[in-house]
Amino acid sequence: MTTVKNIYDYINTIAPFDTQEEWDNSGFLLGEFRKEVKTVVLSLDGTKEAVAFAKSVNADLLITHHPIIFNGLKEIKKDSAVYELINSDIAVISVHTPYDKAKGGINDTLAGMLELENTETLPNGYLVVGDLKQEMSIDDFAEFVAQSLDSRGLRFTDTDKLIKRVCVGGGACAEYMWDAFENADCFVTGDLKYHDMLDAREAGFAVISAGHFETENLPFLKIKERLEKLFTDVQFITTPVENPIRDV
Repeated sequence: MTTVKNIYDYINTIAPFDTQEEWDNSGFLLGEFRKEVKTVVLSLDGTKEAVAFAKSVNADLLITHHPIIFNGLKEIKKDSAVYELINSDIAVISVHTPYDKAKGGINDTLAGMLELENTETLPNGYLVVGDLKQEMSIDDFAEFVAQSLDSRGLRFTDTDKLIKRVCVGGGACAEYMWDAFENADCFVTGDLKYHDMLDAREAGFAVISAGHFETENLPFLKIKERLEKLFTDVQFITTPVENPIRDV
């Protein structure tokens, strides 16, 4: 019999929860540790849509990347995601920054999806840098990134330089942008503001802002393969949720 705690303990070995940032709220967030688990749903976000799907398949546990409870809750109202989870007796584990930094986690997986070779993690613990199999123009590389991550709202800065060494940081890694530039020809991340990209262009650096959802969703859902190998008595299901932020 597999319990919530069994799954929590395994995730804790590959992405230790005590490595999370002070502002984060990863870990076991809702439910009963000793609850038996037969069906698990995995979703980047604990949205109402994801919770409704978890209820529809009679899930015992929801595993999310972004914490379902982030800031302090002052109230829990009917029809909210947290209310529905509690009312449906669905436990929640969120992995967020521990899995961002983990070996084989978000950024390692993102690097793999972009086929980077000779990868290494930078000292900040988040960014992963590696080499493309061959040099590419920024236009060709941006198109490759868009196809690899199914990113339809991708933005990038132009450059005449060929791209060979690439640094990746899924989600919101703008604060590490200059670390990336010290180690690579191009920085691929999720969210970069206009002025961040303008600063990068003025400094002669190439950046690709491929979308928060796109740079984390597929890399996060890859954890399903690792869980399935260990917990063979549990059904793991990914939510059929697309990016909630639509493009024209």
